Amino acid sequence: MIAIGRNLIINKHKVGTAKTKGGLLLAESQREDIRYIQADVVSVGGEVEGVKTGDQIYYDKHAGHGIEHKGEKYHIIRFQDVVVVL
Repeated sequence: MIAIGRNLIINKHKVGTAKTKGGLLLAESQREDIRYIQADVVSVGGEVEGVKTGDQIYYDKHAGHGIEHKGEKYHIIRFQDVVVVL
């Protein structure tokens, strides 16, 4: 699978549930205290600089959209949504 232009194909890291002080369990999608999500870069478009396949990144959790390829789920984001490259 190859990303085109200024796009990245990524695998999101699963955070799972978190327990509040009151004992409630919150799913990752319900947590408002986390704005950025960690992911592994699977493929990088030809116009992207500073990020390469295999890098770990943080990106805005509201960015991009999901796709499924050969039974695997991936996420496609724009390069401008990347906040940190580890």
